Amino acid sequence: MDPLAFVQDLEQGPSRFADLLAECERGNPWEQAVTTPPRRIVLIGMGSSHFANSVLALRLQAAGVAATAAIASADPLPAVGVDDLVIAVSASGGSAETVAAAEHYAGRCRTIAVTNTEDSRVQELCDAHVSLRAGEEVGGVACRSFTHTLALHLMLLDLLTGSSVAAPALRGAIEATTDLLARRDAWLDNVAHHLLGPDGTTFVAPVRRLSSAQQSALMLREGPRLPAIACETGDWSHIDVYLTKTTDYRMLLLPGSAWESQLWEWVRQRGTTVVVAGAEVPDAAMCLRYAQDDVDDVRLLAEPLIASLVAARAWAAQG
Repeated sequence: MDPLAFVQDLEQGPSRFADLLAECERGNPWEQAVTTPPRRIVLIGMGSSHFANSVLALRLQAAGVAATAAIASADPLPAVGVDDLVIAVSASGGSAETVAAAEHYAGRCRTIAVTNTEDSRVQELCDAHVSLRAGEEVGGVACRSFTHTLALHLMLLDLLTGSSVAAPALRGAIEATTDLLARRDAWLDNVAHHLLGPDGTTFVAPVRRLSSAQQSALMLREGPRLPAIACETGDWSHIDVYLTKTTDYRMLLLPGSAWESQLWEWVRQRGTTVVVAGAEVPDAAMCLRYAQDDVDDVRLLAEPLIASLVAARAWAAQG
């Protein structure tokens, strides 16, 4: 793992999104893999793959499609029938838990591997394969492969529901990430100053973009090995508010939840340090705006870059 190479991986994000958009415009990459509408979909993966899977499962459920996201190490795993579809997501294609889950489902129903590699063990076990097309991540951290998983999941949502959200989201994400990268000298030090406190960092997001908070926290833990957690906005007032009274609490709020007002009631009372990414809030210590930040699907693909750059900065500073 290399912090400087990690930055280079992040800097390639807009161009890799552009490659994926070109692929999307040539035809939905899921069409050859999903040959018939499944009765139910089970998404399996570990870590950031599971974060992305959970977002897709929620959106499919809201659209009336039976879907569930299960961590691949679950015991027991969800039962399936012959008319169901299992999608095994693993950037490396070799996560031991996802391999074991793919082995469990092999022959029970149709299975699709989603990987950032070719000829992996997960791909060998599945009936079809969809490539993430994120390119090699030389820094050793799954960053582009995470956001590409989300983008591919939006394409699957389009295929299964008849929506047309993936291409506009990618176009907006190219603009948003280009903007964040180009202006990082103007915002990165200040964001890091507010977020990296002695008691860790909390990332808060609405459930439909909870993956952004989870991935953001993971980037601080995986790179610079700093304490960080993720929390859903509404649930924050039930499970994490207590720490605002006893710690130097630092939060990155990713906006868009209907339940933010109760969060703000608590953080105002207790003088909590809150950075908001993607909206103007008078009580925030800092508000970071970026191109297309008022579009929810653009936020989904772009906002993980913010914490990734903070993590890369802190990691490099450790020498």
